[in-house]
Amino acid sequence: MAPAHPGPGVLVTRPAAQADSLCRAIEAAGGRAIRFPTLEIRDPAEPAISTAAGWLREAAGFDLLVFVSANAVERAAPFLPPGLRTPVAAVGDATARALRSHGFAPIVPADRADSEGLLDLPALQRVAGWRVLIVRGEGGRALLAETLTARGAAVAHAVVYRRAIPAVDPAPLLADWQGQVQAIVATSNDGLDNLLALLGPDGTRKALPTPLLVVSERMAGHARRHGFTRVLVAGGASDDAVVRTLRDAGALTPPEPDLLG
Repeated sequence: MAPAHPGPGVLVTRPAAQADSLCRAIEAAGGRAIRFPTLEIRDPAEPAISTAAGWLREAAGFDLLVFVSANAVERAAPFLPPGLRTPVAAVGDATARALRSHGFAPIVPADRADSEGLLDLPALQRVAGWRVLIVRGEGGRALLAETLTARGAAVAHAVVYRRAIPAVDPAPLLADWQGQVQAIVATSNDGLDNLLALLGPDGTRKALPTPLLVVSERMAGHARRHGFTRVLVAGGASDDAVVRTLRDAGALTPPEPDLLG
């Protein structure tokens, strides 16, 4: 059976609650968005959430708050004191947009949407004596904390979420992978790792030749180590950056005019 939308299929692996706008943008550009969430955002276990809530309520006592993701912003926002004036920093554009939606004016790297880009900013070079709170999920990279500590800051962590693999069935996709999926979008290493875990060895063999869009050079290296051979790197995790990169690579085509309409 032919799909209802004739455009090329783009597998969107974002968490279900965060996929709507990207799916709409893909379909507006002529693609067929396939929702396949490979991450589920959940509350962390105790005592992490209580500790995080305590740090966030005392956020005015810090010199800088660093948010590593949009999920970190949304999970932390209910605990932040109203009218908070502490400077905030965002690792990338999506995180920055989330902070702006809550009334903050974040420090954000312009050219590189990752921890390295943030750490390269002049504003974060001289932090000796600062108290810095990093708001993040469970696990993740230690680079921010290690580098800021080495520069003389006292760093604390507010762990406000954890990532889990959702219960999704890959069988319908794997039954006709080549016919359905012409590109994959992954915006985190965890999401990509979970995708391959969900697909299993046979599904992974089908997926590896598929064009894969990622959002940083660091992610691109991670994808190539998994064996992906056609890796596209967007200039950020925003919907516009993703769709523009897919279009420039030829992974999207305009919808055919409806001559019978």
